[in-house]
Amino acid sequence: MSDLTPLQISIVIPLFNEDESLPPLHEWIVKVMEKNNFSYEIIFINDGSTDKSWKVIEEISSQNANVRGICFSRNYGKSAALDAGFRVAKGEVVITMDADLQDSPDEIPELYDLIKNQNYDLISGWKKKRHDPLSKTLPTKLFNAATRAFSGIKLNDFNCGLKAYKIDVVRTLNVYGEMHRYIPVLAKWNGFTKIGEKVVEHRARQFGSTKFGLERFTNGLLDLLSVTFITRFKKKPMHFFGTLGLLSFFIGFGIAFWLLLEKFLGIHVREPVDMPIFYISLLAIGVGTQLFLAGFIAEMIVIHSTERNDYIISKEL
Repeated sequence: MSDLTPLQISIVIPLFNEDESLPPLHEWIVKVMEKNNFSYEIIFINDGSTDKSWKVIEEISSQNANVRGICFSRNYGKSAALDAGFRVAKGEVVITMDADLQDSPDEIPELYDLIKNQNYDLISGWKKKRHDPLSKTLPTKLFNAATRAFSGIKLNDFNCGLKAYKIDVVRTLNVYGEMHRYIPVLAKWNGFTKIGEKVVEHRARQFGSTKFGLERFTNGLLDLLSVTFITRFKKKPMHFFGTLGLLSFFIGFGIAFWLLLEKFLGIHVREPVDMPIFYISLLAIGVGTQLFLAGFIAEMIVIHSTERNDYIISKEL
């Protein structure tokens, strides 16, 4: 490939303790790339594995110049791994997939076509037929339904690891915490609205066991609330806190003013300070003031902040 010829595909693969899966996954990807004459790079991000994953990546990289490796100093999570991969990807189309062989590289040509030739910004895989127990599939359905309702994006599987993006999309993403579940939401917020879905094969795991526990569903709900707030009020937190603050303040002030007015007009014999509603009004005024100040402080933080992840890369190939 000439230096002037754009790289067609970057395949970003985050992993944690997947040393047994990596050689067959690499062979499978190379087979698909060569069959379709794609120019490509494979970026393995070792998320602090405690097995031989990094050693396997080094061996694969020594045999295939198209393979790159990034090694974290410890386990930072899938979002940090994807962010690191996105930062170095050079292909016109970026494809993410898991390293456990449950995602099929045979899907890559169709995903590439949807992005490159049909001009989608993002294509998310939909594992319509899953090889998972009910304890995992049912919460997943509830999570996807809630995300559709909050985001307005009509996807059936937001958290599928197999996705394809225009390179312009990943350049705008700042993925941190557990936000990898909401990449389509973040992309839409950044102005990339042509988001599609493709039914993909979900294969049974061949090696090891899943690295995700039931706590991910609780975290998923909390992250959904976070991403909803971030996408709507990230740059203008005063619009959120200030609106609530002013509403609370004026309700409290209105109640207090009315009670005092009734006192001066002689409508009530009781003193306003003897009425519980008077103290409720004072509480509302205080809460409103605090919310308004919180919005002001958040605005100052936004103005002076620089967005970045805090992961540490110990090695690179």
